[in-house]
Amino acid sequence: MSFWEYLGNRHQTLLTDAYQHASAVFQCMVAATLIGVLIGVVTYRSEWAGNLATTATATVLTVPSLAMIGLLIPVVGLGVPPTVISLTLYGLLPVVRNSIVGLRGVDPMLVDAARGIGMSRAARLLRVELPLAWPPILTGIRVSTQMLMGIAAIAAYASGPGLGNEIFRGLASLGSKNALNQVLAGTVGIIILALLFDAAYVLLGRLTIARGIRG
Repeated sequence: MSFWEYLGNRHQTLLTDAYQHASAVFQCMVAATLIGVLIGVVTYRSEWAGNLATTATATVLTVPSLAMIGLLIPVVGLGVPPTVISLTLYGLLPVVRNSIVGLRGVDPMLVDAARGIGMSRAARLLRVELPLAWPPILTGIRVSTQMLMGIAAIAAYASGPGLGNEIFRGLASLGSKNALNQVLAGTVGIIILALLFDAAYVLLGRLTIARGIRG
């Protein structure tokens, strides 16, 4: 069976796996973004706290994804929970690091001007600092998403959702007539999803970043 015939016969299953893969990555990126930006807001004013946050989240990336999921299985079981926890943790570093860099890069004169017109600290953060730090934060989100697209495939090891199931089925049946088609379908599907997500981020950047800041 050719690759295109395989796609035609399995398109419904592949579309379901692709949707689950994209959904898992999207939801975990939302969680990682909220947590990562919060960590950045809390730590960016202090050099040692910022370094500690960056080092701690960087340490997570030194743990192999298969080992991370394997360690979580006895604690939270199989399926979605280990997938969500591991992907969220892996997605933190670029968001945390870029949040800290972006917030520290805001012109102090603009912050002083906002303080001078009576803005509270929370208002300065929400209306001045975070909007100006958004471009590097969005870059961190894009980097995290690309990483998680690949890492999410490992979730199939724990019966997690996504295109990794197609890849694992192919690897488990090497030598069979459709093994290569399964691995190729899962891999190509992940690449396509990664490109679609990145295009969406580019559009989001054009809609949310002022032209002067982009330039």
